[in-house]
Amino acid sequence: MDNNTILLDHGSGGKIAHSLLSEIIIPLFNNDTLSRLDDGAVLDIAPAFQYKKQIKEVSEQHVNQKEFEVKGQFQNPAKEECENRVKIAFSTDSYVVDPIFFPGGNIGDLAINGTVNDIAMCGAEPKYISVALILEEGFPVDELTTIIKTMAEAAKKAGVVVVTGDTKVVPKGKADKIFINTSGFGVIPCGIYVSGSNAKPGDKVIISGTIADHGITILSSREGLKFDSDIKSDSAALNGMVKKILSISNLESKSLSESDNLSKTDTNSFLNSTCLSEQKNLQSNYGVHVLRDPTRGGVGTTLNEIASQSNVRINIWEDALPIKNSVRGMCELLGFDPLYLANEGKLIAIVSPESANRVLEIIKQDEYGKDAAIIGEVAAIDPPDKADQFSYEKASKETFGVFLKTSVGGFRIVDMLTGEQLPRIC
Repeated sequence: MDNNTILLDHGSGGKIAHSLLSEIIIPLFNNDTLSRLDDGAVLDIAPAFQYKKQIKEVSEQHVNQKEFEVKGQFQNPAKEECENRVKIAFSTDSYVVDPIFFPGGNIGDLAINGTVNDIAMCGAEPKYISVALILEEGFPVDELTTIIKTMAEAAKKAGVVVVTGDTKVVPKGKADKIFINTSGFGVIPCGIYVSGSNAKPGDKVIISGTIADHGITILSSREGLKFDSDIKSDSAALNGMVKKILSISNLESKSLSESDNLSKTDTNSFLNSTCLSEQKNLQSNYGVHVLRDPTRGGVGTTLNEIASQSNVRINIWEDALPIKNSVRGMCELLGFDPLYLANEGKLIAIVSPESANRVLEIIKQDEYGKDAAIIGEVAAIDPPDKADQFSYEKASKETFGVFLKTSVGGFRIVDMLTGEQLPRIC
């Protein structure tokens, strides 16, 4: 790193933040799971042979099999072909947003929704959450109560349970009101594998709704800017949307024609019974390859991360980007690029071209996906002798990149965020 001290830029999610990760944190911890750089860690636990061993031991002791099954330790033989191990997604995040109350939410529901979304972006169904509070001496109890109540409501709506936590209080002036850390984990259904390294040439890029809402909301609240608009944070838990996307995607993989006639019960049956190897083979041609929520650094930085992980070029179209007129106007007035502003209730889905329209339709049916749109596509890296002017000019050095086709027909490079546009955005 070029700096000897930590700067606000190191928390931006952009280039300098990535240098902190790649040059100090990741090399020192040094493990394959962390190095994947997805929104959470995907972990293999409890291999099936351990369950089988337990079952054999119980059988030999003539223990009632049904009683053992009720305790959740009995391996369903019908699922043995589907999965030879249990996979979970685990994620953690800290929240220091300023102000702590803003239109559309507060630091409490932001913390719950953020961790739920990070787990969901791994393809998992979020289950349990931990909450740790760092409180400043003198913080009003009524404000704390409001925040905790909001967290409880957000957890209930997302279908997760807060099961453990911690509270620390520091002297007045040693913190700013309240900081929150949330961690959580969820179970990844059989046959699901999404990662930032899975984007393939030809894939379509979908955004689940309007961008930059949260970033502009925090800016206007912090600076006391008053506008005649309905701008508010988009903070929301997206695990329900993700579950629908992945279910439809897998059914589509099995049979594009048959899936129209399958009920919700059939969907669950398919996900629980189809063998893992079959689903992985099908998903290589159909389905969802990447899920990410473009928080700090915005859509531009998140797409750069995916392009880097997958070693591809991603082309997006300016005219296709869903942006509220009020947000666009504020960005133009204040000099911000909406591609780099944070979102807290949107996801990016990179899907096979065969699945794109179906996935888009499913997202649009969700309460948080009304403004979803296909905004671009993934392309292979051009070799030097075949490179067109706009792509290889930058990609020749970085071997990946994100490029925006402008409204006037030209192309410009969308680099990773440089500098800190809005500190303490989440």
